[in-house]
Amino acid sequence: MKIAVVSITKHGIALASKVVTALPGAQLFTPEKFRAEAEAAAPGAAHCYKGKVGDQVPALFAAFDGIVAIVSLGAVVRLIAPHLGKKETDPAVVVIDEAGKFVIPMLSGHLGGANSLSGHLATALGAIPVLTTASDARQTLAVDLLGRELGWKFEATHDEIVRCSAAVVNDEAVALVQE
Repeated sequence: MKIAVVSITKHGIALASKVVTALPGAQLFTPEKFRAEAEAAAPGAAHCYKGKVGDQVPALFAAFDGIVAIVSLGAVVRLIAPHLGKKETDPAVVVIDEAGKFVIPMLSGHLGGANSLSGHLATALGAIPVLTTASDARQTLAVDLLGRELGWKFEATHDEIVRCSAAVVNDEAVALVQE
């Protein structure tokens, strides 16, 4: 995955150093005023911008498979809301609190890999992953990921997958047909 790490505070950039280390190839994006801190935190992977972080979101959505934001959850909601497309194509978005205590997959948990990315980062940072998808919370099958590692493709529609997922998390019987 191509990952962008976004931090807008000096203390967040210190945490971003650990995040970039845990995600080889990740790129750090920070305001220009923190250039020295960013370059020290992510040598060769720091990108500094002028203006508002919100102005960076369209390019980040287009160029990266995942975005790790060390920014408040509420702020990230407002920043990405105008750019949301479909769960099948939106990048994974993960939010980490500035203290590094919680890692929250916010968008594209299953299909985009935010839940998996959150688990990896939580382990690397000694943080708590906050997984809110029903299948993860109940530790059951994530229907939309079924067979992904084997290259399986769904012939079911989006609505059919949603109905099947709901059935699984509600302990209802489902059938799987593989040809």
